[in-house]
Amino acid sequence: MISEAEAVVMEVLWRNAPRSAEEILAEVGQAQQWQEGTVKSLLNRLLKKKAVKAERDGRRYLYSPLLAREKYVHQTSKSLLDRLFDGRVAPLVAHFSEQRKLSKKDIAELRQLLEELDDEQP
Repeated sequence: MISEAEAVVMEVLWRNAPRSAEEILAEVGQAQQWQEGTVKSLLNRLLKKKAVKAERDGRRYLYSPLLAREKYVHQTSKSLLDRLFDGRVAPLVAHFSEQRKLSKKDIAELRQLLEELDDEQP
């Protein structure tokens, strides 16, 4: 499982790879209030998890994702559903509707998705 901080690094790599630790730091360091050591620690953790690979480029390493963003999103969303909503989507949507977190656009998109899913059913 990838931590929230590791996911920030992965997002940089998913957008544009390969990247060096210094390039990652330049992109997110200030917003995250990270130092170079933090980025390198996160990259080492991601290497151990086999989420990224490193290739030597002179005196530095360039990092690229091994874990596809789609797979990460699938794993993370499944984990959330399993932990909080017993693996069911309807209670998740109900939760957001109760909290008034669904915009009119969200509702329209959900209706469209449900119609498409209904059309696909035999």
